[in-house]
Amino acid sequence: MDTLLLIKAAIMGVVEGLTEFLPISSTGHLILAGSLLGFDDAKAKVFDIAIQTGAIFAVILVYWQKIRSTVVALPSSRQAQRFALNVFIGFLPAVVLGLLFGKYIKAHLFTPIVVATTFILGGFVILWAEKRQSAHVRVQTVDEMTPLDALKVGLVQCLAMIPGTSRSGSTIIGGMLMGLSRQAATDFSFFLAIPTLIGAGVYSLYKERALLSMADIPMFATGLFFSFISAWLCVRWLLRYIASNSFVPFAWYRIVFGIIVLVTAFSGKVNWVDS
Repeated sequence: MDTLLLIKAAIMGVVEGLTEFLPISSTGHLILAGSLLGFDDAKAKVFDIAIQTGAIFAVILVYWQKIRSTVVALPSSRQAQRFALNVFIGFLPAVVLGLLFGKYIKAHLFTPIVVATTFILGGFVILWAEKRQSAHVRVQTVDEMTPLDALKVGLVQCLAMIPGTSRSGSTIIGGMLMGLSRQAATDFSFFLAIPTLIGAGVYSLYKERALLSMADIPMFATGLFFSFISAWLCVRWLLRYIASNSFVPFAWYRIVFGIIVLVTAFSGKVNWVDS
């Protein structure tokens, strides 16, 4: 296996892990990083989706106690049953709309310019959501969510099919706008990520299996490993951060970064190749 390719895989894994659960769009950052690294062919796009599984293993590890207690109590506990039902309900819209529109979106919207534009728009949405947050909280924890709350968050998650929007950003900020506390919205976003991203990874690998071979295993293993480590560190940090901080810094990061990408693209300073 080419050493340079493994280095690129490691970099992409770190980018995925650090951005997957922050409201700044992992897909958008992977598109931009892949463009700069020349890691943006058809196989690389499958790689980008597959390494999300590494980040999900990090979430499972961090939330293992809650996951385990829910599974054990599922046959007898109404609360555990409602929680599992809510995750399932929240997961369904992404499956349906992903199958209907996923191919079209990947063919036409996976470009640096689209990513930069949605970075900026998403930043302003976060600023707006944070201003409304304190006066509209009605759900403090994920156990207080109703199936209707879960469905609404699941529908908002579908906005993340547009690259640069951010799956975690859509679910967390969308949840906050619907009355969930910052903690409840973040927790539910993480739990919702488990079936969503594992499903997307398995589906992508199966669908594009003709592109892959045994020789690709080191590249995928490297990406998964670095995605897992960086995501584990990021999730642990984020859960501490949201206890006493808002998402406003991420909003300004999105806006500034998006503007930089647009300026460098249109001025010719950086050759952002459309993926």
